[in-house]
Amino acid sequence: MANEKETETKQAGAGSERPKVAKNGAQDDEEPKKTIPLDEADINILKSYGLSPYAFAIKRLDTDIKGLSEKITKLCGVRESDTGLCPPSQWDLAADKQLMQEQPLQVARCTKIIYPGGQAPQRNADGGNANGEAGRAGESRPASEGVGASSFGAGAGEDEEPKYIINVKQIAKFVVGLGEKVAAMDIEEGMRVGVDRNKYKIQIPLPPKIDPTVTMMTVEEKPDVTYNDVGGAKEQLEKLREVLELPLLHPERFLSLGIDPPKGVLLYGPPGTGKTLTARAVANRTDACFICVIGSELVQKYVGEGARMVRELFQMARSRRACILFIDEVDAIGGSRGSEGEGNAHGDHEVQRTMLEIVNQLDGFEARGNIKVLMATNRPDTLDPALLRPGRLDRKIEFGLPDLEGRTHIFKIHAKTLSVDRNIRYELLARLCPNSTGADIRSVCTEAGILAIRARKKSISEKNFIDAINRVIKGYKKFSATAKYMVYN
Repeated sequence: MANEKETETKQAGAGSERPKVAKNGAQDDEEPKKTIPLDEADINILKSYGLSPYAFAIKRLDTDIKGLSEKITKLCGVRESDTGLCPPSQWDLAADKQLMQEQPLQVARCTKIIYPGGQAPQRNADGGNANGEAGRAGESRPASEGVGASSFGAGAGEDEEPKYIINVKQIAKFVVGLGEKVAAMDIEEGMRVGVDRNKYKIQIPLPPKIDPTVTMMTVEEKPDVTYNDVGGAKEQLEKLREVLELPLLHPERFLSLGIDPPKGVLLYGPPGTGKTLTARAVANRTDACFICVIGSELVQKYVGEGARMVRELFQMARSRRACILFIDEVDAIGGSRGSEGEGNAHGDHEVQRTMLEIVNQLDGFEARGNIKVLMATNRPDTLDPALLRPGRLDRKIEFGLPDLEGRTHIFKIHAKTLSVDRNIRYELLARLCPNSTGADIRSVCTEAGILAIRARKKSISEKNFIDAINRVIKGYKKFSATAKYMVYN
């Protein structure tokens, strides 16, 4: 019995010890593991997340470039200079001048060309001189030394090179020759030239000096208006294209007949009939230089400024291969001249001087060149007869009120850019707008869109157009000046 009790006691003791061992094992599992710090390679891998495969290579190249630039800066001594330049002892002016391959020039004006024998050389078919290639002149001499045609006549057999009298402002006048890169045919009397500062040889011909305000009148970007956007003026567009485009595209037709093409066109008619819109379509159509001028821009504060701007306008136009000059609202400067007592009624004398300069440029002693002149006005009855005569303005094209077909066409043109319902009767809308201009019809379309927005519609209905006609055409009739302008036109 005693042995059995001892055995049970040992088994109970063994059983009581087993849970303790299990408990100790659970405690070992719950103990936190030791944190191993990341080395440099792991950190670089984490930094490379989201970067391109060439990011580190680019970064190394940036570092190398920065180091090289610092080394170059240190060698040049830039940091030691307050001006950011290297010390003067390291300057190489001759090498810099050779690298630039240019010298500073001085502006002068060629006042006269002295030819050998006192006569200008004849030109061959290829544009060269009859006596051979134009030579180059030597040292410059002051014009006060009396160098003239007689001095060239004595030595005409030895030296047949033309000489040029130039005027350098605030210095003197010199008799000089041409540089190595200038041809004799490029230099004319009265033109601006660039001369060197040593021997005052002519090195380059310069364009005429033009006021920046005149240069800004050139239309660089073509308008987005085409001939298809001009409605109710089919006959007028045909006449205009015959005058402007045909001489530029087919000049041989006029040469074969021995006639000069018309160079001036006057567009006149009531306001809103499409005169300026047609000019914008011409600017879009042609590849020639297009210059747009408002008549009031030529009315200046000081005496002579308006005439000077007109001269520079035509001077700039002549320098182009082909040019179209459009003067809008020409009645601002082209009014007819009255007597001394009627000066206030017909404008002041400065406006008349500007108009006379336009008349002179249109048909004066100097050739107009390949310049087409367009003018637009609402009051042709106020223009001076000298401006309207043939030879200056050869064609007068009237832009009157559009007929039924023209008004229908204008409605369809504006409906292309609008969100409208189908099966709208445009001819009915045109019948409801008698004696209306293109600007009136455009206002009707805009008002119809506003009415559709007010009614929260996604498209414009025919009822919106009719309501807009009642509001714009009939409601604003008392403000319309079309009937008054029709008397003048």
